[in-house]
Amino acid sequence: MTLREHDLTLPLTEDAVRALKIGDLVYLTGEVFATAGMPTHDRLLGCLDGVEPLPFDMRGAALFHLGSLNEEAEDGSLRIVYMNPTTSTRFNGHMPRLIPGLGLRATGGKGGLSAESAQAMAETGCVYLSFLGGGAEIITAGIKRVTGIGWPEMISHYRIARIEVDRLGPLTVGIDAHGNSIYDQTTAAALDKRAAILAEMRASRQS
Repeated sequence: MTLREHDLTLPLTEDAVRALKIGDLVYLTGEVFATAGMPTHDRLLGCLDGVEPLPFDMRGAALFHLGSLNEEAEDGSLRIVYMNPTTSTRFNGHMPRLIPGLGLRATGGKGGLSAESAQAMAETGCVYLSFLGGGAEIITAGIKRVTGIGWPEMISHYRIARIEVDRLGPLTVGIDAHGNSIYDQTTAAALDKRAAILAEMRASRQS
């Protein structure tokens, strides 16, 4: 299989997103949003329900599940010392609504998302991009500067950081905009392998 690489500029178009296939490598340049907070995702759902306005216009944006170590200057500006992915499956209860509600074109972190999220991505035109777990140095190297902080009253890794990035990546397309999922395929392959191993063990005992 030929490895496909894409250098993409944010915000992403639906056509660019739907052209991606699982396993493709992606580098992103432009502005992304990042948070690692469960309460933050609860609050975003509240925004969709009219509880309060969104801190940013996120339509067509990339929202990633990334935690960070930050340094805050006296003027309130924020510098990211390092950034690392958090497990996206923590947000399986949020993303099926947030993906269409915010009109996201990309989301990501590590570990993938549920089938319900994959369906929402297929309907909206959104991809899940997998970050390298433990790859803080690689991820942080793509960060140019923090351009905004949403909900600064929250603790630092719960805030929504708007970040300018330059060739952030490589990121792997884990779930494409057609509902195909590397995670589902891997699980199915593992179950098939397990069944074959068990059948071989039974045959060996009976022989």
